Amino acid sequence: MRLQSLLAACAVSALLLPLAANAGNFPPGKEAAYMTQCTQVAGGQGVDAATAKKHCDCGAQAIKKNFTDKEIMDLDSKDGVDAKLMQRAQTVVQAACKPK
Repeated sequence: MRLQSLLAACAVSALLLPLAANAGNFPPGKEAAYMTQCTQVAGGQGVDAATAKKHCDCGAQAIKKNFTDKEIMDLDSKDGVDAKLMQRAQTVVQAACKPK
């Protein structure tokens, strides 16, 4: 019985490998800029600094996990961000970081 559980866990892990390969990263210096902007916006909405930092850290991790390098760069585009990509980012961060 345990062997079947182990095999099932291995199969699930193998299926999730391609998802991990899609994970992206912020360009150099952009994660710090994201954190600064995020905490400033949260502070402007009356959120205390510790809660803002926790939420912004969670948001950065959710973005890294769910977006490719190119998509992350596009989110910080100076010539306008694709509305669908921005909506997807907001949805991902809200789902991952909503208070429990």
